[in-house]
Amino acid sequence: MESKKALILFSGGLDSTTVLHHALSENYECIALTIDYNQRHKFEIESSKRYLKELNIESKIFKIDLTQIGGSALTDNKIDVPVKCNDGIPITYVPARNTIFLSIASAYAEKLALENIFIGVNQIDFSGYPDCRPEYIKSFEETINLGTKLGAEDGRLIINTPLINMSKKDIIKYGCSLGIDYSLTVSCYNLDDQGRACGSCDSCEFRRHGFELAGIKDPTHYKN
Repeated sequence: MESKKALILFSGGLDSTTVLHHALSENYECIALTIDYNQRHKFEIESSKRYLKELNIESKIFKIDLTQIGGSALTDNKIDVPVKCNDGIPITYVPARNTIFLSIASAYAEKLALENIFIGVNQIDFSGYPDCRPEYIKSFEETINLGTKLGAEDGRLIINTPLINMSKKDIIKYGCSLGIDYSLTVSCYNLDDQGRACGSCDSCEFRRHGFELAGIKDPTHYKN
């Protein structure tokens, strides 16, 4: 089977790890792009590096500082990560994060002459972020192809979102079928210095509930 190349937006979390293994199972030669945006949960950066090194995946860490914008519990230490989120878009939403991430990924993919970008966005069992919806992804893909040399010269960047219509339960079951060890992934927004999850933020809630519904033991390392 012919090998293809793809750029994977990789955070080391449950969703992006599943997307990476999905792309590998589809015979893509993967390059991982991890965005260090000076987020509160910086432990995930080190976790990502270890995971990718173990798989011998080529990777790049791109550093930006979204604390200069703030406005999110993940980029402003004066805002606490909520234990329970109210209805509406939660304070863990980082302003325009996926737009920024996909713009960086698109530029990097164009430089490397890669047509495929994979991202683990999901519109089911998520925190209500507007940049995880299919209509957003479709719109961004059209915009980036209008504004790049690749798009102008009859090429095309494709934003692949294989998990977008899957529940956390289904993502976990699919990932386990691919042989993923989810104990090596981190999802928590409020990790301690040892990388243990808080167990109470909305990301932890969605993750734990997904394992429960999937009937699979939750391997997450919690504080308590």
